[in-house]
Amino acid sequence: MKRSRASHLLQLFLGLGCCTEAQAQSDTNVTIAIDTRASGTPLKSVWSYFGYDEANYTTSLEARELLLTLAVHNSAPVYTRTHFLFNTGDGTPQLKWGSTNIYTEDAEGSPIYDYRIIDEIMDATVRSGALPLFELGFMPEALTTHDGSYENSSTYVIDSGAFYPPSDYEKWGALVRAYAQHVKERYPDAEEAWQWELWNEPDIPYWRGTFEEFTRLYDYTEAALHEVFPDAPLGGPATVRAHESFLADFLEHCASGTNAVTGERGTRLDLVTFHAKGGTTLIDRNVRMDLGNQLLAHRIGFETVAASGTFAQTPIIISEADPDGCAACSSNTALHLAYRNSPAYGAYVVAMMKRSLDLADELNVDLRGVLTWAFTFPETPYFPGYRALSTNGIHLPVLNAFKLLGKLQGRRLPVESSGAVPLEDLLENSVRQSADVDALAAIDGDKIRILVWNYHDDLIPAEASQVSLDLNLPDAFLEGVAVTHQRVDDSHGNAFTTWVAQGSPAAPSEVEVEQLRDAMHGLEFEPERVLLTNEGELSLSFGLPRFGVSLLTLSPATKEQKAALNEQPPSLDPASCYCRTTTPRAPMTSPLFLFLAALAIATAGRRSPTLLKASGLRLKVPSPRRLLN
Repeated sequence: MKRSRASHLLQLFLGLGCCTEAQAQSDTNVTIAIDTRASGTPLKSVWSYFGYDEANYTTSLEARELLLTLAVHNSAPVYTRTHFLFNTGDGTPQLKWGSTNIYTEDAEGSPIYDYRIIDEIMDATVRSGALPLFELGFMPEALTTHDGSYENSSTYVIDSGAFYPPSDYEKWGALVRAYAQHVKERYPDAEEAWQWELWNEPDIPYWRGTFEEFTRLYDYTEAALHEVFPDAPLGGPATVRAHESFLADFLEHCASGTNAVTGERGTRLDLVTFHAKGGTTLIDRNVRMDLGNQLLAHRIGFETVAASGTFAQTPIIISEADPDGCAACSSNTALHLAYRNSPAYGAYVVAMMKRSLDLADELNVDLRGVLTWAFTFPETPYFPGYRALSTNGIHLPVLNAFKLLGKLQGRRLPVESSGAVPLEDLLENSVRQSADVDALAAIDGDKIRILVWNYHDDLIPAEASQVSLDLNLPDAFLEGVAVTHQRVDDSHGNAFTTWVAQGSPAAPSEVEVEQLRDAMHGLEFEPERVLLTNEGELSLSFGLPRFGVSLLTLSPATKEQKAALNEQPPSLDPASCYCRTTTPRAPMTSPLFLFLAALAIATAGRRSPTLLKASGLRLKVPSPRRLLN
């Protein structure tokens, strides 16, 4: 019998490692030691870069709200990169396509520049507080050498006329120059604040010309942009296959090749960009991710840059870095993409960011950004499984993971975790045996922030790990420490589990939407607590479920908190643990929970009189007392 979409989603939901702290009776004990008195090194917030195909989505209300959210929740400037900004068309939004009609020609072949649509896109970006990593591309219809259809033949085929070399490189250079001049007049801080990149993935069919034609395009682009913005950073080549020769050959051209514009040796290059994807598959109907494969691509790219000599210290932006290669493909039709609505996506991202920083340090390269190619898809169903940060204005768990990650700033502190998979082992074998339980920590003034995660490639149920954070705190914390704890997991910051429990409604009611919003904001794992240290030593213990991400923020206790602390009766060892005082949540894989979730889906569309709070979820089911009688 054909299963309903709701029952299918329930099966996926129950298969995505949905274990909670109540299952934390595990022999997996992890000790994470952090010396917060260490001098540390400046933390690079490489994660504040985001991108998406559909440039015309930018002006929608949903997209503008998301851009604002990203800007507000990141301590570093947020940059966005989009495709199709120079494409010909009327600006109608659609999957994997976009247009601005910036360039057309009159009957005599003279250029006509129209900035109306592109201004709307850039205005929406900068007014939200974000900045463009402006992708110069693709080819306007009036300039392309392609004599066939201009648009792609279908959504998932790359055969547009926009991916061909220009018929006139001087006219392309004039377009870049004209737009740069327009930006200079419209956005006074653009030269200092914006970043620029030529094209996208010219080593696959996004470029339908030769390598020599691409380097010629770069030379003309560089000359035109820097004529208007002498100090603007321009990067390339945004290749997708770092292991092949295109990236190295491009760097060689910029270092010592003949410049197509000047005839001289070399071309200026301010940023080196390339892409890296992990790879997801199904193993016995369970999703398997491949963090090691993605990080291996990062290392190959770093090694290529380091070996270039001339550009060994040039800033690097991995201008697409993702678990898989198709953001606009839905998990409804591609089951190996089912990780996207789950906390596993966020755990993957934070682990990947930390290890990318480690790799950059190891190879002595300057990593500036690691861009997540995920955004939002307006006017699509709820939770369709696109690689997105939000759906219909509802924040996905991965976005909440980014909110926690975005709080990190200041100096990076050394971390030693007994649960961390060694980097070389991760590169060779990915995370297929023990989970990677690790942390990234930073101190900023009187704030210490520690991000801890529990990641594994396989999205299957697993017991939680018991984490012990052993801290050596600065003198300012000796008289008391205020600790807050935020979490993203199956029952914190996770609107998807709430939606599944609602019965996966295609059109949630106002009440159900409010429940989804409550769930997406529900990141508090523990209310603020004030603890004493043992001469600066503090140990905090908590359970961390598979794919859980926790942010602990420590600050010196205030005078009022110290006074209240002194009035409390003494404990046996106030610095020995960080204990939960709330009632443990029922396991999300317990028989009762499974019954409740199944019942919620089976009765979708009917209004029950009672709201049951279980594992942080609001389930529309009859009273639990009636169920148990």
